[in-house]
Amino acid sequence: QVHLVESGGGLVQAGGSLRLSCAASGRTFSNTVMGWFRQAPGKEREFVAGFIWNVYSTSYADSVKDRFTVSLDKPKNTMYLQMNRLKPEDTAVYYCAARLYALRVPTTPGDYVDWGQGTQVTVSS
Repeated sequence: QVHLVESGGGLVQAGGSLRLSCAASGRTFSNTVMGWFRQAPGKEREFVAGFIWNVYSTSYADSVKDRFTVSLDKPKNTMYLQMNRLKPEDTAVYYCAARLYALRVPTTPGDYVDWGQGTQVTVSS
């Protein structure tokens, strides 16, 4: 299975930026689908962004579109989430996840198999 480790979270003021990293190791394949999810206290885990590895097709939730950008450093097996113009409602624990190939990026947590431990993002004001 794929081992995923998130990093880059922290405390930032509204309007600021953070870049999250998700480093993958283990059995990774070119048809892997990866995604970012977040979960705020008392809320359900929600889809943020993701991509289909082999064709670099990306997908974003409406709440983050035009503010967040997902990218990939393939030689390092690392996926990034660049978060700009952060808002207090972006505060959550952010997780990266992976699954086998799909025609579209799944947006339901139950459709993913491998998960990282999460990294806390807190946006003040």
